[in-house]
Amino acid sequence: MLSVRVMPCLLVKDRRLVKTVKFSNPSYIGDPVNAVKIYNEKEVDELILVDITATLEHREPAFSLISEITDECFMPLCYGGGISSLADMKKIFSLGVEKVAINSYAAENPAFIKKAAETFGSQSIILSLDVKKTIFGGYTVHTHSGRKSISLDPVAYARQMEAMGAGEILLNSINRDGTWEGYDLDLLKIVTDAVTIPVIALGGAGKLNHFHEAVASGASACAIGSMAVYQGKNKGVLINFPSRQEIKIVLGE
Repeated sequence: MLSVRVMPCLLVKDRRLVKTVKFSNPSYIGDPVNAVKIYNEKEVDELILVDITATLEHREPAFSLISEITDECFMPLCYGGGISSLADMKKIFSLGVEKVAINSYAAENPAFIKKAAETFGSQSIILSLDVKKTIFGGYTVHTHSGRKSISLDPVAYARQMEAMGAGEILLNSINRDGTWEGYDLDLLKIVTDAVTIPVIALGGAGKLNHFHEAVASGASACAIGSMAVYQGKNKGVLINFPSRQEIKIVLGE
């Protein structure tokens, strides 16, 4: 495994693999199970799977889909979407998932992160932190697939969730999502400087050098969306992933 993890972040809607731009207009990509099979062949170290409509539709996680994914997935898997109880988490872990990413419910019930960490261990709890840049240059936390602003400062919120027991933060820039423009390095810097737990950069990766930039800004790992499902900015669908050697070179390993 590479010292800096690089992983696909797959989005699902209605059991189908999709990709968004700035959290809007999900485009159909294909079958998530088939994508996982390809990532197995490419020896990806880790995978994130997020159901982007579970919370919006007030439904539980898609356990049947999770089961199908874990049956085929040969790498550590993190699942997010619709988690709102310890029972949800217990069932997800029983299906073979190693980590869960909690977003909206953590903002509504911060103490839930503490209960989850005490029950299952901090190593299995990821705070999914979606952040939008304001017209004044500041940042605000958003939940419910980016549709709801909760007027929280991401730095203060990240610190709070670390204190509650979150073991890792998945930091997603809404403004950069699907743009290929690179990670929001300013956002990465202020959050990583504020916490001691690992931070996974997400939102905007479009070329290999963006991994180096993210790590230089404090990220412990990098997640990719568009780069993992498209062959380029023209958005021709191609489930792919950089080779281990390519990642080693750009990270100087």
